[in-house]
Amino acid sequence: MAQLPRNALIFGAGSGISASFARALAADGYKVALVARKTDKLAALAAETDALVLAADATKPDAVAAAFDDAERAHGPIGVALYNAAYRVKGPFTELDPVEVARVLEVTAFGAFLVGREAARRMLPRKTGTIMFTGASAGVKGYPQSAPFAMGKFALRGLAQSMARELHPQGIHVAHFVIDGGVRNPQRGRVEAPDAMSDSFLSPDAIAETYMHVLRQPRSSWSWEVEVRPWVEKF
Repeated sequence: MAQLPRNALIFGAGSGISASFARALAADGYKVALVARKTDKLAALAAETDALVLAADATKPDAVAAAFDDAERAHGPIGVALYNAAYRVKGPFTELDPVEVARVLEVTAFGAFLVGREAARRMLPRKTGTIMFTGASAGVKGYPQSAPFAMGKFALRGLAQSMARELHPQGIHVAHFVIDGGVRNPQRGRVEAPDAMSDSFLSPDAIAETYMHVLRQPRSSWSWEVEVRPWVEKF
């Protein structure tokens, strides 16, 4: 079994799950590259994790390939790729803007395809690598006034399942994570409450621990999908 290169690339890097995962990877000795359309928000995280910061639109094939090229020139072969980008539009079904709906699908699903394809192309010759996708409960059940997000996340889940069935036998671990609930994020106003109900939000650090556990799984027992939710969440 080929050794997994300890270099990671995170698309859709920000202040929540992706930031916690970047910290966990860095603490475990990985070199990390953070990719986002707007990179000014990543300065503190990059300094904390000694990460490379790259600006790229994940919905553009050439931009995705260039981000992989830049990361590999700086750090070496990519062993771990996480697609964490998403775009959300809510509203009554009959009033949804088709342009915005198309954008949800483009960011949430098509970008994931581009990143997954580019990662697989580079990992297959080495017969090792891990490709991860951050999903949501919307990829398992569609909620009212959230049709675009459900469409995007259902597509993401189908993509991950198809990739896993094709790539697992070739040495590439593909994993999809169903994040069933809101995630604590002070930058979005989701902070820990002073009582027991603080557990109504998922901890991004705890999610990152789950990502790391899946990353370390022996190939004799790979998961293709893991669901995480707060203990108080109904499902």
